[in-house]
Amino acid sequence: MPELPEVESIKLQLQKFLVGHKIEKVEVKNPRLWTGDVKTIEGAKVKDVRRFAKVLSIDLDNNHSIVIHIKLTGQILYRGPNLKEVPELSKKVLGGIPGIHTHVIFHLDKGGVLYYNDVRRFGWLKVVHTDKLLEENEFISKLGPEPFKDLTLEKFKEILKRGNRPIKVLIMDQAKMGGIGNIYANDALWLAKINPETKAKEIKEKDMEALFDAIESVLKEGLKYGGSSELAYVTPNGSEGQYQRHTLSYGKEGTTCTRCKKGVFEKYFLAGRGTYICRICQK
Repeated sequence: MPELPEVESIKLQLQKFLVGHKIEKVEVKNPRLWTGDVKTIEGAKVKDVRRFAKVLSIDLDNNHSIVIHIKLTGQILYRGPNLKEVPELSKKVLGGIPGIHTHVIFHLDKGGVLYYNDVRRFGWLKVVHTDKLLEENEFISKLGPEPFKDLTLEKFKEILKRGNRPIKVLIMDQAKMGGIGNIYANDALWLAKINPETKAKEIKEKDMEALFDAIESVLKEGLKYGGSSELAYVTPNGSEGQYQRHTLSYGKEGTTCTRCKKGVFEKYFLAGRGTYICRICQK
């Protein structure tokens, strides 16, 4: 599932492409993915695009917002006057745009179009009142503090000191801290030299500090490369992220650890998620 760097990359492009556009018409081809009355947003202009961990909010000038959670295979794609150079469409956009996996189409002014594609159809879109977005959306209201925003080192330590679960499971719990998913959790734990199975409260304070810095470091790298296009993720211009070419431990099973040069990365499953470890570095 796309994580903080992927959804932030989508947000930044949508801000550039959508702000100032007016929504003229909305086609909902799959009502199961949509909640709200399209008439509420038709005729409104896009004012801003925000991100809450892995969730996006397209804010309109009529005090309504379109909240989008792309989940596993959702894609938000733009074509229109604000995309000056159109890159080759990624092959991950199965069926193209519009295509058999296009479930919602936003027809914008000036010939602009925004498509929502989703092969697995796990994602969703909801129309909400902007000023009630936090209180009315259960997913957003339960999010924990987020890196680069309100997750300070002191808050991070407090969360870990109360945690009885494996550290990897804890830092991926969106109610504890928002935005960290499997790819970046694996890489951060390798960078901080921490075993993913160590109980959070048993980690030494200096190692908590190292992990906090490691989380910020790998997330920044993810943002630098536009996220990771491991499965279906693409940015709104239709291109792929490149972080998958720069991971530290994720996806490296069977290869020699680049730090100690002795251990070989192993893959196993922890709480149902693929977990990567160098047993020499991460004790």
